[in-house]
Amino acid sequence: MVSTSTRTPPKQPDRHTYAIDSVNTFPPLPPFTEETARQKVQAAEAAWNTRIPERVALAYTEDSEWRNRAEFVNGRPAIIEILRRKWARELDYRLRKELWAFAGNRIAVRFEYEFHDDTGQWYRAYGNENWEFAANGLMQRRFASINDLPIAEAERKFRWERTSNTA
Repeated sequence: MVSTSTRTPPKQPDRHTYAIDSVNTFPPLPPFTEETARQKVQAAEAAWNTRIPERVALAYTEDSEWRNRAEFVNGRPAIIEILRRKWARELDYRLRKELWAFAGNRIAVRFEYEFHDDTGQWYRAYGNENWEFAANGLMQRRFASINDLPIAEAERKFRWERTSNTA
């Protein structure tokens, strides 16, 4: 199981979570060990839980290639637009990511998240992501497959308090 209600809320990222260092790298860098792959997954979970598209996009190369559900886009501006649309319709979004596999400059992730739409219907989304990183640690390719399951509010697993999603 990816997560349960007994797991603590995700750690809030500090200001360094989104920082590219002075030599234009985004550590940890490939090739990944189990420890550094888990660090990348945790950083991604923390960033996505902020729901700030501009911050999330900093983890991707300028020309990053994405497949998100049935959308195929390239570049940070397109990624920011997808995320803005996503979080405008996926309200009270809460995400968990789990390392599935890693090798070299690639990481595979399982995830689940919950949200409700503007009618109040709750959903749990399940999915897998395949990530490929450039030598500087920025993600250059992200391929996500996602399935949504309608759930009752009482079936929610992720009930931690939300923090502000302001920059």
